[in-house]
Amino acid sequence: MRFSAVPAMFLACLVLAGCTSSSTLDTIVPQQPSRETTSSVVPTSPVPSANVGVAVAQAAPPQEVLAWAGAVPEPEAFRPQAKTAATPMPLERPVAVITPATPAVLTTPGTRAQIYSHRFRDAKPINFGRASPRKMAVHGVDVSRWQGEIDWPKLRTQGANFAYIKATDGGDHLDPMFKKNWRKAKEAGLKRGAYHFFYWCRTAGEQADWFIRNVPREAGALPPVIDVEYNGESSCKRRLSRARVLEKMQVFMDKLEAHYGQRPIIYTAPDFYQDNLTGELLDYPFWLRSVAAHPSKRYPGRKWIFWQYSGSGLSHGVEGKIDLNVFHGNENEWQNWLARRAS
Repeated sequence: MRFSAVPAMFLACLVLAGCTSSSTLDTIVPQQPSRETTSSVVPTSPVPSANVGVAVAQAAPPQEVLAWAGAVPEPEAFRPQAKTAATPMPLERPVAVITPATPAVLTTPGTRAQIYSHRFRDAKPINFGRASPRKMAVHGVDVSRWQGEIDWPKLRTQGANFAYIKATDGGDHLDPMFKKNWRKAKEAGLKRGAYHFFYWCRTAGEQADWFIRNVPREAGALPPVIDVEYNGESSCKRRLSRARVLEKMQVFMDKLEAHYGQRPIIYTAPDFYQDNLTGELLDYPFWLRSVAAHPSKRYPGRKWIFWQYSGSGLSHGVEGKIDLNVFHGNENEWQNWLARRAS
């Protein structure tokens, strides 16, 4: 088919104009508003601003809340359910509490020291009559360096259930056998304590410090002893007034009681007791020397815990003579007295 020249030129101009124009079909065809809702935002009132420091608060931009297009379906979990008969549930679920079993209390029977009957002899026996110390249950000894080497196990089997061992005298003398006797007596199973021979020409404080320095503080040890008596062989010939004697004794005993936690025992002889101690120190236990008669005759009205009834005892395990003593009580009273010392 043949086209004329004019129509052909007209078509060419239209094509050329379409290629160079910046207009699109959107400018030619009028726009219609979209029927699709792209946002359902409804503006609300602005949130009030708060002043912080000196800065000027800016008004917050309007917040938007979502508006559901339709009714919000109620979650299944919040819908009322039909009630059916079932096992009622407790208000609180029981909690299993694991309670430890009551621990077993291991009780060890109290061990009591064996009491050995006395087998001592005496180089100068005394007839004490019905009040004989040999009728009493618990016997013991007191020793110092003058007894030399002691076979403590053998001495115990002879009836030495306790021993008082000389430790110190004055403010600077230590019995050379004290440490060995202290150790060996314990190893042999004797109940033992230490004693101090009081020297009237030294201060009480010095003597107490010297005793404390040399005698260990041990659980189960017998109470410490202060030995107060006249000694004609001592270099100290001073005789103090009763008031001064009591004052010095009290200072010494107070320091020992504070350190060892036990009230000291007072050892004495009849002549010294008569001059200084009758009616005094009633709250203290006494250990009385009385080798010719019962203590009730030498120390009327005085309560005592130990009685030294011989200075001429004889025993296997010791060379020479040894002092013999007895506890004022039966076996049960002895064991109870020891228990109070250990507590």
